[in-house]
Amino acid sequence: MPGNRPPVGRCCYLAAVDLFSRSWAALRTAVADLADEDFAQPSGCTGWLVRDLVCHLVIDAQDVLITLVTPADSEPTRDAVSYWEVADTPPTGDDPLDALIVRLAAAYEEPWLLKFHLDDVGSAAGRAAEFADPALRVSTRDEVLTAGDYLAAYVLEWTLHHLDLAAHLADVAEPPAEGLARSRELLEKIAGAAFPASFPDKDALLVGTGRRPPTDAEKSDLGELAARLPFVLG
Repeated sequence: MPGNRPPVGRCCYLAAVDLFSRSWAALRTAVADLADEDFAQPSGCTGWLVRDLVCHLVIDAQDVLITLVTPADSEPTRDAVSYWEVADTPPTGDDPLDALIVRLAAAYEEPWLLKFHLDDVGSAAGRAAEFADPALRVSTRDEVLTAGDYLAAYVLEWTLHHLDLAAHLADVAEPPAEGLARSRELLEKIAGAAFPASFPDKDALLVGTGRRPPTDAEKSDLGELAARLPFVLG
């Protein structure tokens, strides 16, 4: 019956929450399955080992919890696309916050402690997302956006960091296909341009964000877009 259909906005929100939940659950599962020695391997984030990346994910989970319980009264200033800032240069690992993450990760000493903390805080962040009001305006980084847009933006965060986790670990499963597709869509909107159809979603994300350089053939396919890469997101 038409009268029983939820509003379009609600449908979009549910899709965003579903992708958030799937992407986040897949990333946490990938971390839980790591061997202890994997934590000392490099990640896809410049200057960070896998243990540093996992520590960053703990901070990310805390940010999700904080944001979802920080309501705002003003009109939204950002959405899932404009949430992201595009930097001029790739990270070097020397940023003070990046360096702090390295020190925090080292303080855990044992990989199981990092796994435990991520599972504990990460599970809570996942539950908070499921219970969040889609229309709730929340505040983060001195900006306001709806909870639905915030969670949609984080699909890209989880997907990119899942790729970072697997960068030098062959046994790590890839992110969910639907998360890769949605993340590519977000990146293309951020860039204001589409990546060639010859690019699989994973490669569009890796090349587009500077996680690996394009091959000569990819540069040819990219055309004028190649000169604008990478899009360094923050």
